[in-house]
Amino acid sequence: MGRALPFPAFLVDQGRFLFRILRNPRNIGAVAPSSAALARAMAAQIPNGGGPVLELGPGTGAITAAILAGGIDASRLTAVEYDADFAALLRQRFPSINVVEGDAFDLAITLGPTQPYAAILSGLPLLNFAPERRARLLTEIFARLAPGAPFIQFSYGLKPPVPAPHGAQVARTAFIPFNIPPARVWVYRKSG
Repeated sequence: MGRALPFPAFLVDQGRFLFRILRNPRNIGAVAPSSAALARAMAAQIPNGGGPVLELGPGTGAITAAILAGGIDASRLTAVEYDADFAALLRQRFPSINVVEGDAFDLAITLGPTQPYAAILSGLPLLNFAPERRARLLTEIFARLAPGAPFIQFSYGLKPPVPAPHGAQVARTAFIPFNIPPARVWVYRKSG
């Protein structure tokens, strides 16, 4: 099970983010890892019950740790991380979860066929990508969710990073002012 990082480890993770944002700013959407408050707000949206959980873009694992601390068994959690160094770090920190190094924008290739997920959480920097690409990702995510299951996304914008498509709804469930930068948690669900 993951645990909170000691303060010096947080500084090391901060350095990892800064290095990667300089190297590839489009794929790293933040200057710092998600705060513990944001991570808890994301994990709190996972419904009680069974079924697999998918995390997209876990970075250094702040939200991953909150998911596990919230009671999700590590055997239920799959994390898809694009950055090879972050993927290796996640395997080291959370050896019991399934870490897949791949592109979350192409889940068909990255994951192949899967059973429906009870929840999908995302730390992907969606606002860094074209609206059409975001909409395609949301369509693919909805195709992988169990009926009524949530897609949980945070963003730094005032509006949802992707408009809810026809037959779905989106609601802001949390505002975390002390995250760097301040963040909002959005929950998408298919209607009916």
